[in-house]
Amino acid sequence: MIRVLIADDSAFMRKVLSDLFKGQSDFEVVGTAVNGQDTIDKVKKLQPDVLTLDVIMPVMDGLNALAVIMEQCPVPVVMISSTTQKGTNETIRALALGAVDFVSKTGGAISKIDTIKDEILVKCRLAAKARARKSGVASKPLVYTPKPAEEPTTRRIEIRRRTGYVPGQRPIINRVPSTTAPVPKVVQNTGKKIVAIGTSTGGPQALQAVITRLPGNLPCGVVVVQHMPAGFTKSLAERLNSISEIAVKEAENDEIIKPGQVYIAPGNYHLRIVPAVGTDRKIQLSQEPPVGNHRPAVNVMFDSASRFGKDLVSVIMTGMGADGCEGMKKIKATGGYSIAQDENSCVVYGMPKAVVDAGLADEIRPLDKIAEAIVEAVRR
Repeated sequence: MIRVLIADDSAFMRKVLSDLFKGQSDFEVVGTAVNGQDTIDKVKKLQPDVLTLDVIMPVMDGLNALAVIMEQCPVPVVMISSTTQKGTNETIRALALGAVDFVSKTGGAISKIDTIKDEILVKCRLAAKARARKSGVASKPLVYTPKPAEEPTTRRIEIRRRTGYVPGQRPIINRVPSTTAPVPKVVQNTGKKIVAIGTSTGGPQALQAVITRLPGNLPCGVVVVQHMPAGFTKSLAERLNSISEIAVKEAENDEIIKPGQVYIAPGNYHLRIVPAVGTDRKIQLSQEPPVGNHRPAVNVMFDSASRFGKDLVSVIMTGMGADGCEGMKKIKATGGYSIAQDENSCVVYGMPKAVVDAGLADEIRPLDKIAEAIVEAVRR
C-alpha cells in the first residue's frame, strides 16, 4: 500500500486528488495539507511514502516547504505545476531541490482531472519506489589543467660516416655519436573529445550536481539528454547556466558543438551528434517516433555518438528503465569510455543498473565524483 499525503491550498483539488487515490487499491491517503508549513508538519508526523505538492500555497509556498522537507525529512515528492513560464521555472527549481517528478496542470489549473489522472497515478507509483535525497549545496567548480606534456627525452644514435674511399677497397666506416634528438611532445587535447550524458528520473538534481562542477575551460563540448517534456528543458538549461561556470543552453538544430559549452536536448526532440566540417561535430534534432517511449531518447544520442570511438566520454545517470544501455553497447564496441552513477547516489537505479549489469561501465562513481571522473577522462 502506497501512503500518500496531498498538499494543496485548494479544497476542491484536495477533494479531487483524494477521491482519485482512494479509488485505487494500492493507495492510501494518510492526510492532506493546506499550506507549506502544514505540509512540513504532516510529513514529519505521518511519514508518507509519497507527497503530492502544489507550488502556490499560503503561509509558506511549495518550493520553500520542499527545501525544508528535503533537508530535514526527505520524502519522494511529485510536484503539481502549471505550464506557464513562471510555473515551468518553479518546477525546474523543485526538481533541482530533489522532487522526483512533476505533473503539469492543464490550462494552469487542474480543471480537467480526467486528462491527467493516469499520469498522476503512474508518477506517484514510480515516485514511491524512488530514493529521496537531501538537497545539497553545489561544490566549487573543478579546475581543468591539461595533462602535462611529456618532458623531451634524449637518446643516442649512431650515424655512419664515410671517411675516405680507396679504389678496390670497401669504404671505411667510422661510428660516431650524433647530437641529441628530442622526442616530439605529446599533442594536447584541443576539443577533439566529446562528452555525452544521459539521465531521467532524478536527473535535474543530478545534472545540477555535475554541471555546476565542470570547469568553464573544459576543452570539449558536453551534450545532454534528460527525459523531459517540451517547454521545460529551456528553463532547465537557463537555470543551470545561471549557476554554473561552464556555459549551458538548450540545443538547436545544426549547431556546432563548441568547447566549454553544455547542450541540453529540447523536450520532444531526438538529438544526434554528427560530423561537421573538418573535425567539428554538430547537433541534429528530429521528431522521429519515440524510442522506448522516449523523445528525446538516450539510446538515440549514444548510438549517434558511438562513431567517435575513443574520443567519446559517455555518462549514464539516475533514471527509470534501461534507456541508454543499447547505445552504450555500441559506444564500448567502438572504444568509447563509459561512466555510470552508483546505486547509492541514484534517485532511481534503473538506467545505470542496466549498463553496469551488462558489464559496460569503465567506472562506477557516486554523484559527487562524476564531474571529477569526466574531467579526468577528458584529460587522457
